[in-house]
Amino acid sequence: MLREVFRGKFVDALKLAFQRGQLHLSGDLASLAQPRFFAAWLRPLFRKNWVVYSKPPFGGPEYVLQYLGRYTHRVAISNHRLVSLADGQVTFRWRDSADHNQQKLMTVSLDKFLRRFLLHLLPKGFVRIRHFGFLANRRRSTLLPLCFIALGTVPVPREPETTAQESDPLWRCPKCGGPMAVIERLTAAQIQLRSPPRLLTTAP
Repeated sequence: MLREVFRGKFVDALKLAFQRGQLHLSGDLASLAQPRFFAAWLRPLFRKNWVVYSKPPFGGPEYVLQYLGRYTHRVAISNHRLVSLADGQVTFRWRDSADHNQQKLMTVSLDKFLRRFLLHLLPKGFVRIRHFGFLANRRRSTLLPLCFIALGTVPVPREPETTAQESDPLWRCPKCGGPMAVIERLTAAQIQLRSPPRLLTTAP
């Protein structure tokens, strides 16, 4: 029933867009600009079985973050899902979405388990989260200000990050009292090697 209703509403929207001149038909579709050809093109659509997939919407922003977090900040399978490793067989828990999300156990060979796990590892040079669009690294500095202008907002300036030594320095200069930063730590052997050469005085 959902398939038929969606098909009818979609075709009606196409007809309305055609009548209002909102469809840009050019190239191979130029002939459809004529009403009779467009109507003939629409007829076979009702003889096809449309596939409509629908599922309940997300339960809010918290659920969206939890859902995406499984793919962006976690490994392919967490430790609590691993049940046992015995005789070269790995048993783990999995959720069967076709059976009301029931948790079940699956046992596969060690080689098959490793192959499945390695399919989730990213190739060298790839990262889990890749920004695109106006957040892409190459265009962010140009497009983000335009987004703020379009929204009529002013970006909040970020305060410069301060290190712990700058906020509460542990060492201060004995002369001026200013903060001192650790550049390098030397061992006793390094200090001896870097010590200035002794001045050799010769008897007159």
